[in-house]
This record gives sequence, structure tokens and C-alpha cells, in this order.
Amino acid sequence: MKKTYKIDVDCANCANKMEQAAKNTEGVKDAIVNFMTLKMTVEFEEGYTVDQVMPKVEKNCHIVEDDCEIFWKK
Repeated sequence: MKKTYKIDVDCANCANKMEQAAKNTEGVKDAIVNFMTLKMTVEFEEGYTVDQVMPKVEKNCHIVEDDCEIFWKK
């Protein structure tokens, strides 16, 4: 399953850091962050849900870029 989320990040380098942090999160099969469109696409591993994975993705992204935002909650 893939989901796309709006993000708020200040620079392309920060977006790259977010992408790597998301890719290194348990339950994430792949992640792509596009700085130009301010979107993050996350592909989840089978058996994982958005509610299980996205808090971890958000936490890992905040470690590398503390002022980033991922708008994943409804």
C-alpha cells in the first residue's frame, strides 16, 4: 500500500534527510520525498498499517530535521 502526504520542510537537503529517515523506519518498504511539491510518498511493507508506521516515520524525521512536518493524521 502506498500513501502520499503533504509535508512542510525548509530545503532540499532537509527533504533528503527526511527521505532517508523514512526509508530506515520499520514497516516502510520505500519512501520518496519531493521538495518541489512538498509531498512524501510512503510504501508500507505488507502487514503494517498507517497507524503503526507513520508515528515512527514522524519521530525519525524529527530526529534528522526537528522543524519538519508530515500531515498524515486525519
